[in-house]
Amino acid sequence: MDAATLLVLADSTIRLAIPLLFACLAGLFSERAGVFDIGLEGKMLMAAMLSGAVAFWTGHVWLGLAAGVAGAMVLALLHGLASITFRGNQLISGVAINFLASGLTVLIAQDWFQQGGRTPALSGDARFNAITLPFAETLRPVPVLGPIYAELISGHAILVYIAVLCVPATWWILYRTRFGLRLRAVGENPGAVDSAGVSVTGLRYAAVLICGLLAGLAGVYLSTALSAGFVKEMTAGRGYIALAALIFAKWRPFPALGACLLFGALEAVSNRWQNIDLFGLVLPIQFMQALPYILTVIILAGFIGKAIPPRAGGEPYVKER
Repeated sequence: MDAATLLVLADSTIRLAIPLLFACLAGLFSERAGVFDIGLEGKMLMAAMLSGAVAFWTGHVWLGLAAGVAGAMVLALLHGLASITFRGNQLISGVAINFLASGLTVLIAQDWFQQGGRTPALSGDARFNAITLPFAETLRPVPVLGPIYAELISGHAILVYIAVLCVPATWWILYRTRFGLRLRAVGENPGAVDSAGVSVTGLRYAAVLICGLLAGLAGVYLSTALSAGFVKEMTAGRGYIALAALIFAKWRPFPALGACLLFGALEAVSNRWQNIDLFGLVLPIQFMQALPYILTVIILAGFIGKAIPPRAGGEPYVKER
């Protein structure tokens, strides 16, 4: 494998890892506060559909982003209402949101555009275009570092850079701010947080809304940056893969980045090499396409017992009187 192929593969890895990273960080905030969220897939789908539709109508991708994030946050509020206010089962609520979004996005898109449940193709200002960083072309001839800067670091949509910046921002919020300390505490011992006079309900709703914001950005990226419009079920299980990456990273921001890049690399490999000859055994295209999901199962089977989630995760808090 030559250097040019490695560079193309690395570039594809980054692009494919970004929606996973947004969704993984979304789940990180929610689950650190004790609210398990299986509904990441549904929030991403809703955001992808609404952002694609509004961006097409208005011709402005930022209005599409606002609509997509708003749609995801509405579903996040619905999940919070069911699991925090009414103390329902968090897993069932998340699954219900996934089913709701799966059907509703196709129904709305078909009603609005009559194109088989998809939005029209986006172009121009209706989608996020690649950004060329300063001096990218000037430094391109420089051996090794030039191509890396010009082709791997430069040339991505703005949401890619926002996603990467979200990783240290998440670390700082969780480990260097009072809000983050309280958020982590409410996922471990909500009774202690309540006895200190801090609202457990308020903190959990804040975490759920942040989750909706980040999951919304993941969906927006799918339809307005990675692709050029919404397609039925375009998330393709990425919400579940993000949850597997979160478990693999043990609910920590920087390991979450590494886990998402690993999944992105597998998808990039499966997209580039459809058939691989392994010691005389030709692996079919279906196996290559299933690689990310196979790794998801392996991680869930091998690490779910070793990764210890927040102790109060999945349990509704009942205030002691």
